[in-house]
Amino acid sequence: MTSLPSLLGDLDPTSDRAVFRQIADQLREAIDRGRFKEGEKLPSEAELVEHYGVSRMTVRNSFSILQGEGLVAAEHGKGVFVRPRPPVRRLASDRFARRHREQGKSAFIVEADAAGSHPQVDSLEVKEEKASQDISTRLGSVRVLARRRRYLLDGRPVEFATSYLPLDIARGTQIAEPNPGPGGIYARLEELGHHLDHFEEEIRARMPAPSEVRTLRLASGVPVIHLIRTAYDTEGRAVEVCDTVMAADAYVLSYQLPAT
Repeated sequence: MTSLPSLLGDLDPTSDRAVFRQIADQLREAIDRGRFKEGEKLPSEAELVEHYGVSRMTVRNSFSILQGEGLVAAEHGKGVFVRPRPPVRRLASDRFARRHREQGKSAFIVEADAAGSHPQVDSLEVKEEKASQDISTRLGSVRVLARRRRYLLDGRPVEFATSYLPLDIARGTQIAEPNPGPGGIYARLEELGHHLDHFEEEIRARMPAPSEVRTLRLASGVPVIHLIRTAYDTEGRAVEVCDTVMAADAYVLSYQLPAT
């Protein structure tokens, strides 16, 4: 490793900013500038104590700030490491293109292939149920078929989603089966005559609920992206509402917008 004096600066004794925050600032800058790469171990507590002339608790407080920001992760007995940057780019203008369905690929598989990752789906549950008020309003149906599943990339959970479909469309079809077949449920909807016309998405970022932390195995300080998508057919009918929660450190959401 390059010597710490060349990677990190000195503390400013005249600053009114707390020492542990100054150290966190310097480590953050070093990460942002690429002095510490993704997956690389940061200097140990002992090394930082010696470099800055501070206590171990001060260094630990600095690490806690960076962990809370989702920049680093601590591995017991090994040290503190720079967290990887988002590996998957979700290109909104392309991910639901009909050509992918015609090739038998779902949007998640297309994105995983582009990222060079191995996709998996687990925790699958398919059942009929009464829709919540919000889903019922969006879908225009009180009774729905719900498809819940968790998505993994290279064994790491990155999102979980629930698709809600009107029972009069989905009941008794392959959509109600655990495996809906090549191209996913959108391919099956189009085979049933519901040709997709457009999608509407609502996106917000927030901190995760405890159950979401467990399901996605989120590190401390990592937020989630909460996305609700409604799919409409060419007759203007809402044929699916998908409620998705994604690990914010796993994705870049990319959009193309018209200039006029």
